[in-house]
Amino acid sequence: ATTTLPAAAPMPEISEQNEALKRENAQLCAQIKALSQRLAQGSAGVGYPLELVAGLRTLECPMSVMSDSYKGTHFQMYPPCKSMSAYGEFREKFTGMDDNRFVFYGIRYYIENFVSRKWTKADVDAAEAFYKTHNAGSSPFPFPRDLFNKFIAENDGYFPVIVEALPEGTVAYIHTPCFIITAEDEYARLCTFLETILTMVWYPSCVATLSRFVKDQIHSAFEQSVDPELMFLVETKLHDFGFRGCTSVEQAVLGGSAHLLNFGGSDTMSACYHVQFHLNGGRPVGSSIPATEHSVMTAWNTEEEALRNEIELYGEGIYACVMDSYDYDYALDTILPSVAEAHRAKGGTIVLRPDSGDPVEQVIKALKAGEKTFGCTYNSKKCPHHTKEEEKGKGYKVLNKCSVIQGDGINYSIIKNILEAVHKEGYSAVNVGFGMGGALLQKMNRDTMSFATKLCHITYADGVERDVMKTPKSSAAKISLPGRMFVGRERAGGPPIVLPKDHPRCETLEPVMQVVYNKRPMPGIFQDFDSLRARVTREWAAVPPNGNPISPELQDKVDSILKARHHNMPAK
Repeated sequence: ATTTLPAAAPMPEISEQNEALKRENAQLCAQIKALSQRLAQGSAGVGYPLELVAGLRTLECPMSVMSDSYKGTHFQMYPPCKSMSAYGEFREKFTGMDDNRFVFYGIRYYIENFVSRKWTKADVDAAEAFYKTHNAGSSPFPFPRDLFNKFIAENDGYFPVIVEALPEGTVAYIHTPCFIITAEDEYARLCTFLETILTMVWYPSCVATLSRFVKDQIHSAFEQSVDPELMFLVETKLHDFGFRGCTSVEQAVLGGSAHLLNFGGSDTMSACYHVQFHLNGGRPVGSSIPATEHSVMTAWNTEEEALRNEIELYGEGIYACVMDSYDYDYALDTILPSVAEAHRAKGGTIVLRPDSGDPVEQVIKALKAGEKTFGCTYNSKKCPHHTKEEEKGKGYKVLNKCSVIQGDGINYSIIKNILEAVHKEGYSAVNVGFGMGGALLQKMNRDTMSFATKLCHITYADGVERDVMKTPKSSAAKISLPGRMFVGRERAGGPPIVLPKDHPRCETLEPVMQVVYNKRPMPGIFQDFDSLRARVTREWAAVPPNGNPISPELQDKVDSILKARHHNMPAK
């Protein structure tokens, strides 16, 4: 017996299927957007950058617990007072550097995403549920419930403090206050509750500072071996390879954007996107190039096939190829020559990338292989390592349509060693770029420049004012600055200096600090990213290394307090 199957329903036309998919996709996109917007509100009702939403929602906490545990108890421990002020500073130069300058960056992120968040009753309810078992033995932990509820009711939910800060991109010396927090009246005892969040500005500032030190290093090498018309390429020579080494997307965005203050090369796309669309009005800052990885190279039967495919796809522009998947020397000596004609025919520039072995040796090998395969020219810069015969009209070698990028094991010291070796072999620094990952975004901490926030002034309930100063005899490095402070410049572009705020000399100086939060958000207070990049470039050139920002007037106050406390250790 045979079974008669029912006739199949006619297949819809491809165009009909496409239209149906478009409608379905549009509905899904609308649902995802609506969900993202709800998630982005968080418990406090403020928006977050959408590229961070998906990655951070599981880590979301109410603002009422965005502090160290012991800060929940401090409102009871402070004496009755009318106002308090605290400030944050870097106390040590960047570890390993003989230069005490720093680049200030990142305060906008913490102000807009945390300090400016509008609290609600839900934040206090969440705190209540948490604090009731947070004390040792799962017993209730004290926290300023009444003060929290008071400013939710009376200040529209905004944290009642004033925050002044250096403009982002400012170049200053250590011990210059980066921000000053002031709280007044019944809220005075909340002055240091936000210390935990604001102190975190150490991280993007340290990344920006390290990136700038590297730029100085590369610029110096360019001055030695690169012709003036190519000096603009310094901007491209340190590439951010650090995304995957970060502990979170948030860290990658913060650190990656800090790097972009100094260089234009980055593979941390989250940071490039954030800077372009959230900080710079859609104008691009970070860029990259097509490049293979080991998985691409080993997916083909041979590295030659992989490289030929890349040349076919991207050979008209600049593209990079990792060369050590199997045998680095063989790839340089045999595979590279085998594709030379295909590369020349396309007319682009190939960037050779070693990724294992001794960084200095591998870069030199790649330069020599590039010279042997593609040839080189000599620029007009005189090379001190050439013989008299070679010096005749010759300078440093510049490879033809070929360069090298070293992204394995890169840090400040290794870059120095590589550039010295490159020059020793007679090559121009223009031939070499660097990709820095963990050393750029990960291998630093708060102690890298010893950032700290300390109370500096209090007005007691009876109106008596007191300059507050920490003076540990066991560590002169941890002495803090006393009193209300003014940060200003004696001349435009000069280094910021610090004076007592009530000193008459303050009136003769250009103020540097700006109020970035005044008991509620201040829309439009922050500048675009292009302006920050310009400020860093301008001020780094104008502020010489190893200066002292403490004015004689403030130093006199410091010395007087130390003397009164019989402190024999040297002041700052």
